[in-house]
Amino acid sequence: MIAILKHIFNFKIFFKIAFLLSLVGVIVLISDFGYNQSNAAQEIINGYYFIVLILGIIATALRYIIQNKGTHSKVFIFDIASLLLIIYIVLIHFFSQKAHSQLTFLYNDNWVKFAILLTFIREFAEQKLNYKRTLLNPAQLFIASFLGIIFFGTFLLQLPNATYTEISMLDALFTATSAVCVTGLIVVDTGSFFTQFGQTIILLLIQVGGIGILTFASYFSYFFKGGSNYENQLVLSDLTNSQKLGDVFSTLKRILIITFSIEIIGGLLIYTSLDNALLPSFFERAFFSVFHAVSAFCNAGFSTLPNSLYESGFRFNYALQSYIILLLVIGGLGFPIVVNILKYSKYWIINNFYFFSKNKKQHKPWVLSINSRITLITTLSLTIIGTILFYISEYSNTLAAHTGLGKVVTALFGATTPRTAGFNTVDMTALNFSTIMMIFLLMWIGASPASTGGGIKTSTFAIATLNFWSLARGKTRIEVYRREISDISVRRAFAVISLSLLVIGSAILAISIFDSEKDLKSIAFECFSAYSTVGLSIGITANLSAASKFVIILIMFIGRVSMLSILIAVVKKIKHKNYRYPTEEITIN
Repeated sequence: MIAILKHIFNFKIFFKIAFLLSLVGVIVLISDFGYNQSNAAQEIINGYYFIVLILGIIATALRYIIQNKGTHSKVFIFDIASLLLIIYIVLIHFFSQKAHSQLTFLYNDNWVKFAILLTFIREFAEQKLNYKRTLLNPAQLFIASFLGIIFFGTFLLQLPNATYTEISMLDALFTATSAVCVTGLIVVDTGSFFTQFGQTIILLLIQVGGIGILTFASYFSYFFKGGSNYENQLVLSDLTNSQKLGDVFSTLKRILIITFSIEIIGGLLIYTSLDNALLPSFFERAFFSVFHAVSAFCNAGFSTLPNSLYESGFRFNYALQSYIILLLVIGGLGFPIVVNILKYSKYWIINNFYFFSKNKKQHKPWVLSINSRITLITTLSLTIIGTILFYISEYSNTLAAHTGLGKVVTALFGATTPRTAGFNTVDMTALNFSTIMMIFLLMWIGASPASTGGGIKTSTFAIATLNFWSLARGKTRIEVYRREISDISVRRAFAVISLSLLVIGSAILAISIFDSEKDLKSIAFECFSAYSTVGLSIGITANLSAASKFVIILIMFIGRVSMLSILIAVVKKIKHKNYRYPTEEITIN
């Protein structure tokens, strides 16, 4: 019977049609959200939703009928759960006359839109995603994915229902770039200018920008198909820094699990710290918690409050600030470091409480990698030194309103947030000049490699520091923890430093030409903040000219993808030659 059906019907064309209709369904959904619809238009849209959902149900069922290959239990459970939910939503919304009075929660139109998204995800996952290195190398693919999200986000933010008043294309592009590049610089107030729909768009852009659209797309495709071709795995291994080709999708899985787990826990902690008088309804507190948890973990620095966490009622909420600090630090460490810390923690618990384990106590060398050791020590050192300096410099200034532990928490926050976070709990325009100079350095260094943060990265700063220390001691190589740092790592570190200063310097020069009335300190602060995707400002962002805003947009993008990645993407590679020229020393000092 199945063979006859396959002969009569071309199921591949049917599945392709189901996917294309679900894709159009997402576009219609965006239009439905973004524009106010007339009753007649809404009826047509609802009819199209019905067609997409019915075809999605049939397509999912047919795959199990006509395909001979086995399906993973996780995919089967997902399909059964999603089918039951979608069928239930279809019955309630399109066939029940009394659902609106008996099932007010599920009768909400947003459930239909959720079902459309679910259908699209399922159909999209069945498509073949083949990355061709001959067309785009990993660096080009990485950059193109960010550009695509930014332009799409710009379009979404210009939808009428996304803002209370009309937004210019430049300001929409600026906001989308800032969100995708997890920077946090704003030209309009996020909480008052954007509607709930607009703020949700920004939230999604932050999440996708923090993790990467390729991570989502690749893992969903792998989840439903159970595998991927060799070419795809090679590209993804470059994008995820996987040590082994077989670890690519397990790395993607860990990234997603760690991200959402930490954000959920962080959101719950933030929710418990909120004052009900400031945010009366459950939805307001829940949205605030989710928005700030995602923004903090992704080191974006976006806030729905007019003055960030310096807003009255929040600046003395030390529990909230502590949770934000925790999210900032974990997000800024980077996924490989977090995974390595979890691995070491498990190893330490088993070895110190081995009576809980069936195995005897064992010793494994280098459970905590040298990369993790350097990153953790550098991060801890910068945080402690920054906190002490901030505390001393601002004790009688911006910290004067705080007492006791409050001064310490605020100083710790002030030393943590310049490391690409962007939140502020003090008046940035009132900071002492010495504090601003310290923030310059912290912004420039930034977070850790493979994290959601920017800057030259802690490992780059550590290698540069170790290099001049080795030279001072008369050593010809960098050695740390009984390991030698490779020459390529040193070369990359100094390339990153040189390129960062070149880009930031060029941006300062350009803005000083376009906005000559602005003082050098404010311009430099803005450029360092943009390049390091920090988001802190001393008050000139919204007042910049159109040309200067475009410069900041460019710098935010370069800071997120890194200038070195851009050079790798555009510069033609040369083949390695089996010869070496005579070595000569160049006079340095």
